[in-house]
Amino acid sequence: MQAVDTNVLIRVLVTDDKQTEQVRLARQFAKKAKTLFVPQVVQVELVWVLDAAYGLDKSEIVHVLHHLVTNEAFQLQNESEFSEALRLFQNNNVDFSDSLILMESRKENCDVVTFDKKFARLSNVKYLHSE
Repeated sequence: MQAVDTNVLIRVLVTDDKQTEQVRLARQFAKKAKTLFVPQVVQVELVWVLDAAYGLDKSEIVHVLHHLVTNEAFQLQNESEFSEALRLFQNNNVDFSDSLILMESRKENCDVVTFDKKFARLSNVKYLHSE
């Protein structure tokens, strides 16, 4: 098994007419590797790139993330936390990265403290403010 960074994973998942050679190489590599390990930081960066660089909306990003978790060609770091973060992201008005932060924090029995009011609406997330 081989781990991939974000730019290789993007080329595997997204047909980019401006990067046809990289898409070809990445997909050829993925086919040969059979299983790709996706580190947690790559999971977070993937969502950012899909949103910021490719302009995908939330439902399209959720579709890609579901593909990662259901396709046996991908092994995700902390898959159970990823799946729970995906569920939170899909069903709430929070970022995927915040959802993953919360899931990892819950695993360690920690609350999350934030200045993000919409993130603080979730259980185990506390809004930091003066008293």
